[in-house]
Amino acid sequence: MIEAIFAGYGLSLGLILAIGAQNAFVLRQGLRGEHVFVVVLTCAVSDAILILAGVGGFGALVTAAPWIEPVFRYGGVAFLLVYGLRSFRSALTATGSLTPADEAPRKLWPVLATCLALTWLNPHVYLDTLVLIGSVSTQFTPYVPAFGAGAVLASFSFFFALGYGARLLRPLFARPSAWRILDGIVGIVMWVIALGLLLG
Repeated sequence: MIEAIFAGYGLSLGLILAIGAQNAFVLRQGLRGEHVFVVVLTCAVSDAILILAGVGGFGALVTAAPWIEPVFRYGGVAFLLVYGLRSFRSALTATGSLTPADEAPRKLWPVLATCLALTWLNPHVYLDTLVLIGSVSTQFTPYVPAFGAGAVLASFSFFFALGYGARLLRPLFARPSAWRILDGIVGIVMWVIALGLLLG
């Protein structure tokens, strides 16, 4: 059982560790110190729902219905292209100080809506959690629930560490140029992911 927990933790952490649209958004919110708890909790709970669905057997349904994958794929591509364009525009046109404390705080609902979109419109999330984690979990019968618990724990620990650990980078991002560079990197990441989905 302990082996199953560690295996689930390691696999889940490996899948979400690479920077992506969702992680970049969590990092930005952490740097701004804005709605951090709601954002990281939303990401972690969303992951937990998908992981539990995957280990519960939903992966087999996704495999049996091939039309689901292209729907998620092209919907995600469209969203990533638009979000990437917004990031590039911010990187090129932003003026003045971008210090988090000096920016007008954004309302919770638009931030939450963006967080949910970046989470649930990302096709990789479904492929990783529903299909991959769901498939691997079958190797740990009868300890599939322990495997799933380990995977969920990895998601919670990662997102909370990223969201609240971002404050350590605030001195670096006190400079406007650092925020512009971050926006540029986010835009590149979004478009690279979108291109990968199209070519994949």
